Amino acid sequence: MRKVIAAMQMSLDGFIEGPNGEIDWIENWEDSYDLMEQVDTCVLGGGMYPGYEHYWTSILADPKAVLAFTGKAATQGEIDYANFADRTPHVVLSGTLKQVQWKAARIERDVDSLLQLKQRPGKDIYVVGGATLVGSLINAGWIDELRLTVHPVVLGQGKALFKDVERRQRLERVDARAAEGGLVSLIYRTSGALRVAPTGEI
Repeated sequence: MRKVIAAMQMSLDGFIEGPNGEIDWIENWEDSYDLMEQVDTCVLGGGMYPGYEHYWTSILADPKAVLAFTGKAATQGEIDYANFADRTPHVVLSGTLKQVQWKAARIERDVDSLLQLKQRPGKDIYVVGGATLVGSLINAGWIDELRLTVHPVVLGQGKALFKDVERRQRLERVDARAAEGGLVSLIYRTSGALRVAPTGEI
């Protein structure tokens, strides 16, 4: 059965954003998890999706333009990911989002659709985020693997990646390696799939 892999960028003290939503400490949004060849479906929550769609479609529209989100032009790795995202189906799990513009995306209201995807033939499934969705899926035992890119910065406060995880989780380390710029890449296997219904809003 295909794996469900959640992959996120985080600070050394476990935050994905600063207290005012700052993400300027993330140098770029390239595929630092080595997932593009391994997956054929992306999943993300409705809160994260609008910014995600705008960012990657902006790069597709003009790969050389300065992006409003970062104030910089896209890197080659970001251009590569934008093209990957444009040809890869995206499932947006949301009970409130009304519509998506990107041809690669569709909205699903029922989180059980992720389990249905997992049971179909294909490559692995990439859970892009955000934190609420990832926490809900960890609680439900639906995440098989966590890939984390840890940045050498301490934010002190902000939005914690695991803020919605309800109980202790024991993980098995698969890989840990240093990356360029002081980053650390971590891969963990989760303790098992409980297959219970996720709780809380997606």
